[in-house]
Amino acid sequence: LSEKKAALLDVVMFKRFTQNEISSQTQVKSSVGRGIRTNILDQYPGFEDIVDEILPKKDSMVLAKCTDHVQLLIVHKEPIFFQYRDGPWYPSLRLVHRYPEAFASSTWRTDAGAIRFVLGGANIMCPGFTHTDGDYSNEIPVDAPVIVNAAGKHCAMCVGQVKMAKSEMATSGKGIAVDNLHFLNDGLWQLQKID
Repeated sequence: LSEKKAALLDVVMFKRFTQNEISSQTQVKSSVGRGIRTNILDQYPGFEDIVDEILPKKDSMVLAKCTDHVQLLIVHKEPIFFQYRDGPWYPSLRLVHRYPEAFASSTWRTDAGAIRFVLGGANIMCPGFTHTDGDYSNEIPVDAPVIVNAAGKHCAMCVGQVKMAKSEMATSGKGIAVDNLHFLNDGLWQLQKID
């Protein structure tokens, strides 16, 4: 299991992702679609008010299988969530920017000094959150998805996976706190529509 988690950083990073890395696309059966909706609602409680708008029951959802066990959930040719193996569903940044309130309970904030590193694909270190401009007050368990904002900015800059518990962050003050999986201007961000 730890080997799988260690590989997550190298695999899910969309830094050089292109549409050529999609090996197949399959329309989702309605029963599978209901399961995906349920999983997403369990992960993101604030998503309940807009789930019918984002994941309509009547419209078709497509699962695109990509290299390295990554799946994209596509609605209306737009990738809106991604998943590694059978792990949690991570929202795309375009979806987070459109509906920030739906992901408010899954959001942490770093200081402004972390911005250039995060936008280069680096993981977010603990001092970025423990700084006076940082905020990690939302209860997000280890290995769960997290949306990361920066102080002074109103849009999220990355979607990641929590690697360090809040209590450990407060006491140690160093180390990787969040694995950066999807960030502004990476390959998934640039892939606005999938044919």
